[in-house]
Amino acid sequence: MLNQTVIVGRLVKDPELNQTESGKKVTNITLAVPRSYKNANGEYDTDFITCVLWQGIAENTSEYCRKGDLLGIKGRLQTRKVELDEEYTKTVVEVIAERVTFLSSHK
Repeated sequence: MLNQTVIVGRLVKDPELNQTESGKKVTNITLAVPRSYKNANGEYDTDFITCVLWQGIAENTSEYCRKGDLLGIKGRLQTRKVELDEEYTKTVVEVIAERVTFLSSHK
């Protein structure tokens, strides 16, 4: 079995470093990834992909990256259920980052 993904996209907003109750550092980011083909209107659609970064990767990304920066992420897909109310549950798909490459250059 194989669960591996590689994506390249731009940060939608500045990353924020958070800490779990157990003390682990985590950052949730969203990357805007344009599709490689045009839709029926002749425009390129964009996917907004949620990525979860842990520990050192989360710290470095929060410190060195800002909105609009180009990032490459290698990781795995993960699903989880979110209970919205007693009757409705939503399945969330996220990329759990194993490696982040900063592709933007800052002066």
